[in-house]
Amino acid sequence: MSVDVKYTAHASATGGRDGRAKTDDGSLDVKLTTPKELGGAGGEGNNPEQLFAMGYSACFIGAMKVASGQTKIKVPNDVSVAAEVGIGPRSAGGFGIAVTLKVSLPGLDKADAEKLVETAHTICPYSNATRGNVDVTTTIA
Repeated sequence: MSVDVKYTAHASATGGRDGRAKTDDGSLDVKLTTPKELGGAGGEGNNPEQLFAMGYSACFIGAMKVASGQTKIKVPNDVSVAAEVGIGPRSAGGFGIAVTLKVSLPGLDKADAEKLVETAHTICPYSNATRGNVDVTTTIA
């Protein structure tokens, strides 16, 4: 499948999980720290799973806004998505991640909220990238 790329993000990391990551334009520069749960020191800094969770949450809200046009279900102004990204060893070897998206759509009835989230899940590039590779669970708060 081909993608008609309209924008390309540029970022780099040095030092792995205990280094730095930054965008090439300098707008974001973060210290990376390995969580204690993964054998690191923890402390100040972020980890790739946190950065992925932030990106997925923001992207999923954007996908719901696109889905709104298709479903004619208005996305509330106070919509929010809390993403949980877990990491651990896979039974097949190596490491894997699992994602839970907790979607808050205040004021929408359950059926409309479910339709909007289901449609967004088919639109969101993060959902499309992970489909078949990562367990992604969506819940509606």
